[in-house]
Amino acid sequence: MSDSTGRLGHLRRGGAFLVVGGIAFVVDAGVFNLLAFGFTGHGPLYDAPLVAKTIAILLATVFTYVGNRYWTFGSRHIERRFSRYVLFVLLNVVAIGIQLGCLAFSRYVLGLEGIVADNVSGTLIGQALATLFRYFTYDRWVFPEAKEPVSPAVVASERAA
Repeated sequence: MSDSTGRLGHLRRGGAFLVVGGIAFVVDAGVFNLLAFGFTGHGPLYDAPLVAKTIAILLATVFTYVGNRYWTFGSRHIERRFSRYVLFVLLNVVAIGIQLGCLAFSRYVLGLEGIVADNVSGTLIGQALATLFRYFTYDRWVFPEAKEPVSPAVVASERAA
Protein backbone atom coordinates (compact mmCIF):
# COMPACT_ATOMS: atom_id res chain seq x y z
CA MET A 1 0.00 0.00 0.00
CA SER A 2 1.36 3.41 -0.91
CA ASP A 3 1.31 6.40 1.43
CA SER A 4 -1.67 7.90 -0.38
CA THR A 5 -3.80 4.81 0.26
CA GLY A 6 -2.29 3.56 3.52
CA ARG A 7 -2.73 4.67 7.09
CA LEU A 8 -0.48 7.71 6.69
CA GLY A 9 -2.49 8.89 3.70
CA HIS A 10 -5.76 8.30 5.54
CA LEU A 11 -4.51 10.24 8.57
CA ARG A 12 -3.29 13.12 6.38
CA ARG A 13 -6.61 13.26 4.52
CA GLY A 14 -8.55 13.01 7.78
CA GLY A 15 -6.49 15.83 9.30
CA ALA A 16 -6.91 18.05 6.25
CA PHE A 17 -10.63 17.27 6.17
CA LEU A 18 -10.92 18.31 9.83
CA VAL A 19 -9.05 21.58 9.23
CA VAL A 20 -11.27 22.43 6.26
CA GLY A 21 -14.30 21.39 8.33
CA GLY A 22 -13.13 23.50 11.27
CA ILE A 23 -12.95 26.61 9.13
CA ALA A 24 -16.34 25.74 7.59
CA PHE A 25 -17.68 25.31 11.12
CA VAL A 26 -16.64 28.89 11.93
CA VAL A 27 -18.26 30.14 8.69
CA ASP A 28 -21.45 28.18 9.40
CA ALA A 29 -21.68 29.23 13.06
CA GLY A 30 -20.77 32.86 12.35
CA VAL A 31 -23.25 33.36 9.53
CA PHE A 32 -26.02 31.49 11.37
CA ASN A 33 -25.55 33.48 14.55
CA LEU A 34 -25.45 36.81 12.72
CA LEU A 35 -28.63 35.97 10.82
CA ALA A 36 -30.54 34.39 13.69
CA PHE A 37 -29.29 36.38 16.66
CA GLY A 38 -27.46 39.41 15.27
CA PHE A 39 -25.66 41.52 17.84
CA THR A 40 -28.71 42.03 20.06
CA GLY A 41 -29.94 38.45 20.50
CA HIS A 42 -32.72 38.81 17.93
CA GLY A 43 -31.37 38.87 14.36
CA PRO A 44 -33.23 39.38 11.08
CA LEU A 45 -33.98 35.64 10.73
CA TYR A 46 -34.64 34.81 14.39
CA ASP A 47 -38.11 33.51 13.57
CA ALA A 48 -36.79 31.57 10.57
CA PRO A 49 -33.85 29.59 12.00
CA LEU A 50 -34.00 26.94 9.28
CA VAL A 51 -33.60 29.61 6.59
CA ALA A 52 -30.69 31.18 8.51
CA LYS A 53 -29.08 27.75 8.91
CA THR A 54 -29.56 26.89 5.24
CA ILE A 55 -27.84 30.12 4.14
CA ALA A 56 -24.98 29.49 6.58
CA ILE A 57 -24.54 25.88 5.44
CA LEU A 58 -24.56 26.84 1.75
CA LEU A 59 -21.78 29.38 2.29
CA ALA A 60 -19.75 26.89 4.32
CA THR A 61 -20.35 24.21 1.66
CA VAL A 62 -18.76 26.32 -1.07
CA PHE A 63 -15.69 26.67 1.14
CA THR A 64 -15.59 22.95 1.94
CA TYR A 65 -15.81 21.96 -1.72
CA VAL A 66 -12.84 24.11 -2.69
CA GLY A 67 -10.82 23.14 0.41
CA ASN A 68 -11.49 19.42 0.09
CA ARG A 69 -11.08 19.26 -3.67
CA TYR A 70 -7.77 21.10 -3.78
CA TRP A 71 -6.24 20.23 -0.40
CA THR A 72 -7.78 17.19 1.31
CA PHE A 73 -8.17 15.20 -1.89
CA GLY A 74 -5.83 17.35 -4.01
CA SER A 75 -3.38 14.54 -4.72
CA ARG A 76 -6.07 12.52 -6.46
CA HIS A 77 -6.47 12.78 -10.20
CA ILE A 78 -10.18 13.36 -10.57
CA GLU A 79 -11.81 13.65 -13.95
CA ARG A 80 -14.04 16.67 -14.29
CA ARG A 81 -17.48 15.29 -14.92
CA PHE A 82 -20.84 16.94 -14.50
CA SER A 83 -22.08 13.84 -12.68
CA ARG A 84 -19.48 14.40 -9.94
CA TYR A 85 -20.88 17.90 -9.27
CA VAL A 86 -24.43 16.55 -9.23
CA LEU A 87 -23.36 13.86 -6.77
CA PHE A 88 -21.66 16.50 -4.58
CA VAL A 89 -24.85 18.56 -4.54
CA LEU A 90 -27.07 15.56 -3.77
CA LEU A 91 -24.85 14.38 -0.91
CA ASN A 92 -24.81 17.90 0.49
CA VAL A 93 -28.59 18.09 0.32
CA VAL A 94 -28.64 14.99 2.55
CA ALA A 95 -26.00 16.55 4.86
CA ILE A 96 -27.97 19.81 5.03
CA GLY A 97 -31.03 17.75 5.89
CA ILE A 98 -29.12 16.15 8.76
CA GLN A 99 -28.21 19.55 10.20
CA LEU A 100 -31.61 21.09 9.65
CA GLY A 101 -33.25 17.98 11.11
CA CYS A 102 -31.27 18.38 14.34
CA LEU A 103 -32.16 22.08 14.57
CA ALA A 104 -35.82 21.51 13.70
CA PHE A 105 -36.12 18.67 16.23
CA SER A 106 -34.70 20.88 18.97
CA ARG A 107 -36.79 23.94 18.08
CA TYR A 108 -40.09 22.42 17.05
CA VAL A 109 -40.30 19.06 18.85
CA LEU A 110 -38.42 19.74 22.07
CA GLY A 111 -39.45 23.41 22.17
CA LEU A 112 -35.90 24.60 22.84
CA GLU A 113 -35.14 28.05 21.50
CA GLY A 114 -32.29 30.48 21.82
CA ILE A 115 -28.65 30.91 21.06
CA VAL A 116 -27.41 27.96 23.18
CA ALA A 117 -30.09 25.45 22.14
CA ASP A 118 -29.89 26.37 18.45
CA ASN A 119 -26.10 26.21 18.39
CA VAL A 120 -25.89 22.92 20.28
CA SER A 121 -28.50 21.22 18.09
CA GLY A 122 -27.85 22.73 14.66
CA THR A 123 -24.22 23.74 14.81
CA LEU A 124 -22.58 21.21 17.14
CA ILE A 125 -24.61 18.01 16.91
CA GLY A 126 -25.98 18.58 13.42
CA GLN A 127 -22.67 19.58 11.93
CA ALA A 128 -20.80 16.73 13.62
CA LEU A 129 -23.19 14.18 12.13
CA ALA A 130 -23.17 15.88 8.72
CA THR A 131 -19.35 16.04 8.74
CA LEU A 132 -19.07 12.29 9.34
CA PHE A 133 -21.53 11.69 6.53
CA ARG A 134 -19.62 14.02 4.19
CA TYR A 135 -16.20 12.54 4.93
CA PHE A 136 -17.18 9.00 4.05
CA THR A 137 -19.30 9.93 1.04
CA TYR A 138 -16.78 12.40 -0.40
CA ASP A 139 -13.97 9.87 0.00
CA ARG A 140 -15.92 7.16 -1.77
CA TRP A 141 -17.99 8.94 -4.42
CA VAL A 142 -17.09 12.61 -4.88
CA PHE A 143 -13.28 12.49 -4.75
CA PRO A 144 -12.54 8.78 -5.29
CA GLU A 145 -9.05 7.33 -5.41
CA ALA A 146 -8.16 6.66 -9.05
CA LYS A 147 -7.59 3.04 -9.88
CA GLU A 148 -3.95 2.53 -10.82
CA PRO A 149 -3.64 1.42 -14.44
CA VAL A 150 -2.34 -2.09 -14.91
CA SER A 151 0.31 -2.46 -17.57
CA PRO A 152 -0.26 -4.95 -20.42
CA ALA A 153 2.90 -6.82 -19.35
CA VAL A 154 1.42 -7.53 -15.91
CA VAL A 155 -1.84 -8.75 -17.45
CA ALA A 156 0.06 -11.02 -19.86
CA SER A 157 2.22 -12.51 -17.09
CA GLU A 158 -0.86 -13.19 -14.93
CA ARG A 159 -2.58 -14.96 -17.82
CA ALA A 160 0.50 -17.09 -18.46
CA ALA A 161 0.69 -18.25 -14.82
